[in-house]
Amino acid sequence: MPNAAAGFQTPCDTSAHLRGLCLWAKPSLQARESRTTNGDDGLDWYSTVFELIDMRSFSNLWFWIALAVVWSSASHWVLGVPFDMVSRARRKGGSAVEDLTDLLRINTTRLLYIADEAGLWVIGTGTFFLTGFAVLGWVYWIEIAQALFLLFFPMSLVSLLSVHTARALHERDHDLDAVYKRLGRHRLIVQAIGMVSIFVTAMWGMYVNLSIGVLGG
Repeated sequence: MPNAAAGFQTPCDTSAHLRGLCLWAKPSLQARESRTTNGDDGLDWYSTVFELIDMRSFSNLWFWIALAVVWSSASHWVLGVPFDMVSRARRKGGSAVEDLTDLLRINTTRLLYIADEAGLWVIGTGTFFLTGFAVLGWVYWIEIAQALFLLFFPMSLVSLLSVHTARALHERDHDLDAVYKRLGRHRLIVQAIGMVSIFVTAMWGMYVNLSIGVLGG
């Protein structure tokens, strides 16, 4: 009978040609035994997901990338028309003007149709979600709700401005110069709203991160 102090002999101890395989597999076996012993096997997916999706939005790089993309897109697309098309139509004329007027007519007609047919529902639903984000963010101090409110509330102002500009183009403006001026004014106001929104969001995000850092320290 083998000595009990020697312990149980594995095939790696008795077979020389398996020693290389066992040495390669030993770290993974030890890691698996450690996870099983600590009970962390079921939490690996949870920790991995929340490392990629950080619920602390103001310390998450993806939130700031999304904020920059949203406002750069809102500044570039004026009533669904890229602003470089407006500049090209003003500079070259001809077919560029025809393309601009056709695309502008299609987008403004679609926007006004949605506003006339489902405007109250859109306003009611948007107000419901914005109110929910505000309550969750500044009453219960849920950071992701604060981030969503600071992102979507200024965009709701841009949406209202787009409807106003589209209605003005349909009702009053027919001269090309007037159309160019109104589109340029619309883009300037959107940029101003975006600058204020980014500034307020950055200041509040810095305050939240510093507060959490002080409390955590």
